[in-house]
Amino acid sequence: MLPEGHRARLVWAYVERQDLTRFYADIRAVDGGVGRAVIAPEILLALWLYATLDGVGSARQVSRLIESHDAYRWLCGGVQVSHNTLSDFRKERGEALDELLSVSIASLMAVGVVKLKQVAQDSVRVRASAGAGSFRRKEKLEGYLEAARGHGRMRQCPGA
Repeated sequence: MLPEGHRARLVWAYVERQDLTRFYADIRAVDGGVGRAVIAPEILLALWLYATLDGVGSARQVSRLIESHDAYRWLCGGVQVSHNTLSDFRKERGEALDELLSVSIASLMAVGVVKLKQVAQDSVRVRASAGAGSFRRKEKLEGYLEAARGHGRMRQCPGA
């Protein structure tokens, strides 16, 4: 469905290399037990990271994109993901997800994998003003990461 080198494939490859132990720690489902299956945190993180790179900050909008956009469907890998699941994941993981998204975006930008024109913040699109030379030094990258942590928090939006 998606060509090699598509941004969704790059996001998935990046997410697969992350340590998501803290996201698995909260899962109480037991293989063979009763109840619904749990969606892997990799899928939910990849969806939120891809959406953030697209400037989308609403769980309902991500849910609509899953139904209509090949890249979002590809990231789901056939798993049904509702806006409630996306919203709950974001709300329950709060600061851990904010931090991981900030670090992920800064890391992807630093290596030139993605170039952001705007990022999602509280369901409002905000223009990012970073040139190619902005991330050449460790100190600058750390400064941008701190700015992202301070101003770009992904918060649960009413009606998301």
